Amino acid sequence: MLPHRPPGVHIRTLTASCQAIMATSGKRISVLTRVRRPAKNPGMTLIGVVGAGVMGVGVAQNLAEVGHQVILVDQKDDILNEALRRLAQNCRLAPMLRGEQVDVSAVMSAVKTSTALEDLGGTATVIENVTEDIAIKRDVYQRLDAICPEGTIFIANTSAIPITTLAAATGRPGNVVGAHFMNPVPMKTAVELIPGVHTSEKTLERARALLAEMGKRAIEVTDSCGFLSNRVLMLTINEAAFLVYEGVASASAVDDVFRSCFGHPMGPLETADLIGIDTILHSVRVLHSYFADSKYRPCPLLIQMTDAGLLGRKSGQGFHSYR
Repeated sequence: MLPHRPPGVHIRTLTASCQAIMATSGKRISVLTRVRRPAKNPGMTLIGVVGAGVMGVGVAQNLAEVGHQVILVDQKDDILNEALRRLAQNCRLAPMLRGEQVDVSAVMSAVKTSTALEDLGGTATVIENVTEDIAIKRDVYQRLDAICPEGTIFIANTSAIPITTLAAATGRPGNVVGAHFMNPVPMKTAVELIPGVHTSEKTLERARALLAEMGKRAIEVTDSCGFLSNRVLMLTINEAAFLVYEGVASASAVDDVFRSCFGHPMGPLETADLIGIDTILHSVRVLHSYFADSKYRPCPLLIQMTDAGLLGRKSGQGFHSYR
């Protein structure tokens, strides 16, 4: 859980460290089509991003690229230092992955980090991306509810937990809405938008407007565990893991069939590695607990890999090797 710290003590800019990383980055990438600098946004606001993992870093980057100031919060300095490194790397790789050069210095100067949730007391919007664990999320929302102004809206970036469940941890359920971002966030053009039972139309309008600024098309779905995408995707990944666990096929063969026969750009186990094996396991467990349906029972291989730290791309090894 995020520790209580005095407000304002741990905020710092990322620019200097970004410059150090850029100075040692090796060869210059020369496949640029245009330069993307943070937009001059006259309605620019301070936005809090809670959770500095893969998704939180992607959300912070996307917000900074369109002109918002961001406070990225997590519980430890070493997590934030790794977030800083990943953020700089993501910006540096944009020419190769997105065909555009990001103004790294401008993006990084727009993002500050903190280990204190209290530093979000001046934000109009908070996007939450913490571990897919209901107890941890409830604690975060209860604390945010006590810290943030009455008008602040909370956007839950969750893979499976119902938005109404999260909103119940606050005294402002009308100000809570779900937005299921996809990874990598800056490259994806659509987001699942999930209103809870009590989500107000004003909150929905603000969320839609922010997503549009971020270049996202909001696809609205009803609040249900797993929403739309993960009701299907997690079941597919879990069953693909069972195929490997049972020795029916190798991970490479599973992904090859989906790419070659179905035309998918990535196979299900490559997708699992991209998302994170631990996140997959958390999501499958939430689905299994919520629906009490054996079809969502987690594959033992996912449990073993998570325990072993074989989490996919972020650890360098998952179903495939990235070292």
